[in-house]
Amino acid sequence: MSRLTAKANENRPVLGIFLMLAAFFFFSMIDTSVKMLTILGIPAMQLAFMRYFGHVVISLGLIARGGFSFDRFGSEKLLLVILRGALLMAATVLNFIALRYLPLTLTATITFSAPLLICALSWPLLGERVGIWRGGAVVVGFVGIIVAIHPFGDDFHWAVFLSLTGALSFAFYSLLTRKLSGIVATDTMQFYAGLVGALVLLPLAIVEWTNPASLVDWVLLFMLGFFGWLGHQLLTQAHGFAPASTLTPFSYAFIVYLTIWSYFLFDHVPDAWTIAGAAIVISAGLIIWFRERRRVQKQ
Repeated sequence: MSRLTAKANENRPVLGIFLMLAAFFFFSMIDTSVKMLTILGIPAMQLAFMRYFGHVVISLGLIARGGFSFDRFGSEKLLLVILRGALLMAATVLNFIALRYLPLTLTATITFSAPLLICALSWPLLGERVGIWRGGAVVVGFVGIIVAIHPFGDDFHWAVFLSLTGALSFAFYSLLTRKLSGIVATDTMQFYAGLVGALVLLPLAIVEWTNPASLVDWVLLFMLGFFGWLGHQLLTQAHGFAPASTLTPFSYAFIVYLTIWSYFLFDHVPDAWTIAGAAIVISAGLIIWFRERRRVQKQ
């Protein structure tokens, strides 16, 4: 793609926003489908395997579309690429287990602590300066997580620690992605992200394998990988039509989608603690986004 074409694409923010909203819709379908299937007794490891099995099959097709060559699967940073895949797998497995016990709205709120963690870790790990505004937003965001979790309430569940650890794993995955970006081809990173998860989870899925009870459940099981792949494709395309500074706030539609799914499918309405915590976390995330946007504009 020429520089002129890329510039023209970035001047289509409405299309970029639409694709961003569509991407997070399909991401919400993953969590919703997983919650439905775990309630029906399908093990989390089996679900996570199917998520990555579909991912690796589609990624293999994409990476080999220009002709099959083993050179296209290699990289000088292969160990870091594999570590990246392991971190994503850990985040997925922990989130899938937590979804069995926690409301969708709570796991979504905890998931969005990842940008706060990324900001907090970017200084010691990447050497990026974090000013008082972004640093303060991180602190405020963590307060929001505590409010949402409501650790001293009667409905507190230990699975929140799984969700939090999953968010931390995703934060490390994102930082490693940032480090490898421009060094390792995107198709290569996507392939290994699926391969690591599929290979590690395969024996666990075989041991725990449980056949779904209905055709709809089978369809949801096999669609997990497709939902993930399509979501990432739409997300990538969205950034081709609008800059991240325009798109980032629309990622919070994920919480809205899950709130709707939670109400209609599970008859659950988020309590005041979750709503308040989510509002604080979103506000903190938007402050970080705003400061990051200003920093980029000054460069």
